[in-house]
Amino acid sequence: MAQLTKVQLVLVMGFGLLIAGCEGGGEGPIVPPPPAPAEYADKHMPAGWWADEKIVEEGRKIFIGETNPDVNCASCHGKDGKPVKAGARDFRNGERMKLYSDSVWFWRISEGVPNTKMKAWKSKLSEDDRWKVMAFERTFGLKGKAWDATKKDWVSADGAAAPTAAPAAAPAPAAAPAPAGK
Repeated sequence: MAQLTKVQLVLVMGFGLLIAGCEGGGEGPIVPPPPAPAEYADKHMPAGWWADEKIVEEGRKIFIGETNPDVNCASCHGKDGKPVKAGARDFRNGERMKLYSDSVWFWRISEGVPNTKMKAWKSKLSEDDRWKVMAFERTFGLKGKAWDATKKDWVSADGAAAPTAAPAAAPAPAAAPAPAGK
């Protein structure tokens, strides 16, 4: 009888560990992603887009495959940001998602994530469309937040500083007027 009790205890504990292991969505520990490579490091969400409801709605349509059936982020990440396929990032986890600058997030959408099922979308989505998707994805775990490139942090979308643009080139000198009568 004691032998049967030990076996039952081991089975119950094993089942408990299995259930506990499935609870977190399988994303593993929350650690910062690698920095964006140089070609993406200075890319930032266009000014005003984080809080623009029209942009967010366009991003939603892209995300769910309404705009382009070849692009359906929801097929892995779920329509509500809750993954429906193993390994997909859970966009509802604000603690994890706040570690992704807009540059890193854009890089991952553009180039995909090596050794995962996340593929590159830059061949199917324009740069603007990738930003729109990000603006929508952010609503799951970082609603009301925007990446502030100056502070290098997520802040209230209303108070985010616009990305700084490169200084404009000096205007070309005006051409001398043509001599009269010629």
